[in-house]
Amino acid sequence: MKRTAQRVSRWLHASAFAIAMLSATAQAAPNRTVAIGGDVTEIIAALGQTRQLVGRDDTGTYPAEIAALPSVGYMRQLTLEGMLSLHPRILLVSEAAQPTEVIDQLTGSGLRVVRIPARHDLPSIVRKVELIAEALGDQAQGRTLAARLKAQIQQVEALPKLSVRPLYLMSHGGGAPMVAGHGTAAEAALTLAGVNTNALPDINGYRRLGSESLSTLNPSVIIVPTATLKTMGGAAELWAIPGMNTTEAGRHQRLVVVDEQALLGFGERTPAALLTLHADLVHQAAP
Repeated sequence: MKRTAQRVSRWLHASAFAIAMLSATAQAAPNRTVAIGGDVTEIIAALGQTRQLVGRDDTGTYPAEIAALPSVGYMRQLTLEGMLSLHPRILLVSEAAQPTEVIDQLTGSGLRVVRIPARHDLPSIVRKVELIAEALGDQAQGRTLAARLKAQIQQVEALPKLSVRPLYLMSHGGGAPMVAGHGTAAEAALTLAGVNTNALPDINGYRRLGSESLSTLNPSVIIVPTATLKTMGGAAELWAIPGMNTTEAGRHQRLVVVDEQALLGFGERTPAALLTLHADLVHQAAP
């Protein structure tokens, strides 16, 4: 009888502990949300709702509290097992996420899946905020954030055109840097920052940079992400690229370093990043 009472007591204690832990987890992440897309996680952070997150993908690195969360992998190589391993209730998924079969399976699993636009335009940023705020139950903060972004977007739309010939270089895996051309997020961002489309390289997508290309393109300023410049070994290594000294940018060492996710992610930080880029290009174009 005594042993039975002890077992019951231990069971009740364990059950109470389990309930307390579940309650704490629910309070810490009431909606157990997994966010796919660096733009999506940035907006969640700007809304002050990171407590609802239990996971992210590899592109969600800002701010630091986001980067500390478990990752389900790269957004273009998602797996069903990886997504479900965190036991989410809500999935906020960029439309750029792949493969679509996995997203469709998740949608049919009974989870709430909210697809977030991945277009490279300014109105889409506001729409992202509205969708994410609604999914997380914070429409009031969503309206506040949307109003701030709309004010910044108005400033971006009023930017004057620039007389510069920028070359956007990026490198994510070593080797020769890639040049951003038409149909890329970089083209969209540069155009919004006041660059004339005709001043951009006459190529489609991203292409490996060759020394003969540099002399032909003859950019007046180089734009490079911070991570790419670090991978290359710094500005000195950039200017040492064969053919760079034949360009106007190389001769005058005109360089603008950008935060790639902030500029090209078309998230909460993008309007401010566009305004900063415009100001930096104006400075570099000055005699």
